[in-house]
Amino acid sequence: MSGNLIKKQILPILTFILFLFIWQCVIWIGDYKPILLPGPILVAQSIWHFIITGEIFTHLGFSLFRFFIGFSIAILIGVPTGFILGRSTLLHTAIEPLFQLIRPISPIAWSPFVVLWFGIGSLPAMAIIFIAAFFPIVFSTIKGVRNVEPQYLKIASNMNLSGWTLYRNILFPASFKHIMAGIHMAVGTSWIFLVSGEMIGAQSGLGFLIVDARNMLNLEDVLSAIFFIGLFGFLIDRIISYLEKLILIRFGE
Repeated sequence: MSGNLIKKQILPILTFILFLFIWQCVIWIGDYKPILLPGPILVAQSIWHFIITGEIFTHLGFSLFRFFIGFSIAILIGVPTGFILGRSTLLHTAIEPLFQLIRPISPIAWSPFVVLWFGIGSLPAMAIIFIAAFFPIVFSTIKGVRNVEPQYLKIASNMNLSGWTLYRNILFPASFKHIMAGIHMAVGTSWIFLVSGEMIGAQSGLGFLIVDARNMLNLEDVLSAIFFIGLFGFLIDRIISYLEKLILIRFGE
């Protein structure tokens, strides 16, 4: 019991303290001024200022709204698309190479068109989030559907399952872990590109906060914004993992 406690609680804390110490040592050894590399204390003060003023929650609200909309649309379109391509050999052969060609392109590469089509504000960030999340979800869903155990499909055939009943009772539960693997991957990439999207034309959000602080040469605020981006990205991933466990319990796993 004590060994597990050390691994789960004490070791992460010690690692974080070591990171802060190395950070401060770099400043001492390099003799960096705060204008070039703020120290942990300055950044901590900036983090506290953002919290007590409530400014961080305003920007976070905008970022979470954009993320939720873009990511939800990616799931609503990506999962059915993956099922269709996974079930149809003809469509998979015709469309999969095109998707493979587009997938490696950074979502930010589309930003000139996104800004022209959607203007400035929240829509460009949502579009970039959608692009970043869509392909990991689609390809993981395709993999899950094509790896469904053949005996499950035989059972479905024997029971005359088809249409929505087949997807609900056989295909979705059997491919769920692959779908969630894609969603986990998509969370990371789309959260990263949310920040990039907000740097393009948004006037609010965590990405805008970084740009605004950079323009004012407040690098401690830049590092504070980076801290919050990492923290909330971590929390979003944990929430999705928790929902995944609940659904797996529903499936009896």
